[in-house]
Amino acid sequence: MSENNIKSIAVLTSGGDAPGMNAALRAVVRTANHFNIDCYGIREGYNGLIAGDVTKMGPRSVKNIINQGGTILKSARSKEFMTYEGRKKAFEQCQKLGIDALVCIGGDGSFTGAKVFNEEFGIKVIGVPGTIDNDIFGTDNTIGYDTALNTAMDAIDKIRDTATSHNRVFFVEVMGRDAGFIALNSGIATGALDILIPERKDSMDDLFSTFRMAEKVGKSSSIVVVAEGEELGSIYDLAKATKEEFPNYDIRVTILGHIQRGGSPSCADRVLASNLGYGAVIGLMEGRNKVMVGMQSNRITYTAIEEAIKKHNEIDKNLLQIAEILAM
Repeated sequence: MSENNIKSIAVLTSGGDAPGMNAALRAVVRTANHFNIDCYGIREGYNGLIAGDVTKMGPRSVKNIINQGGTILKSARSKEFMTYEGRKKAFEQCQKLGIDALVCIGGDGSFTGAKVFNEEFGIKVIGVPGTIDNDIFGTDNTIGYDTALNTAMDAIDKIRDTATSHNRVFFVEVMGRDAGFIALNSGIATGALDILIPERKDSMDDLFSTFRMAEKVGKSSSIVVVAEGEELGSIYDLAKATKEEFPNYDIRVTILGHIQRGGSPSCADRVLASNLGYGAVIGLMEGRNKVMVGMQSNRITYTAIEEAIKKHNEIDKNLLQIAEILAM
């Protein structure tokens, strides 16, 4: 490890909350303390940095939070930080507090803001991927994805019980505006008849064909998992079209919504967040800047923020085939 010239860091959570953000915050604060680096927590993301809503944090500041969902620092999307004037105010706060580097726990938008902030004012930045969508390049999993996936799976399991009891067809919408990771994996895990995701070009004819095939093999109830970003139509449109094609079907719609973002993080998310929070501080101590810390093949890695923003994790096409084969 090169000589450490980082004396003071600040950490914030930005964008959509994800289970495990608190665990990552805890890891950042305690790792910084271990290496005698001052650590400040910024409330409400970049808004708090602009307003100077900053508090000194130590090991006891983050006690008993590893099991908590959400983020104790709060999160917000900052329109003011998107302006040069807003970023200048944020820089002035960094100067006032003597902050050398910024640890940003969030997603693409948060990383974009950090990148621009560094390029304009020279404050070192490092990103920690916290989003349930799991679509950020440079890490096998993002913080919150495993918990959200298990939440969706548990909910769909419960829905299947009532679907089976009443011979119903359920269309279940899960989160994933631009990515189908939650839909695909929860659909496979719960034995969904069909899975509709934005990464694949779906059609109503294909969906209807799947229902007809299910009838032939004797399936009396079905679950269709739909990512919210599915381009074929809203979940209500899909259900309505299916009802028109199959008038005898008893069809119900369930939108899981924000329950997928909340709740106590899973063991996997707590361990991942701990690794990434630790890795963020170590990366800064090693002189890294404008990078995102990730976990790939169980190793801490660093990816240029620009690359992490431009590229996205891709859906495993083998899983799409597996989902189709196992559905019947």
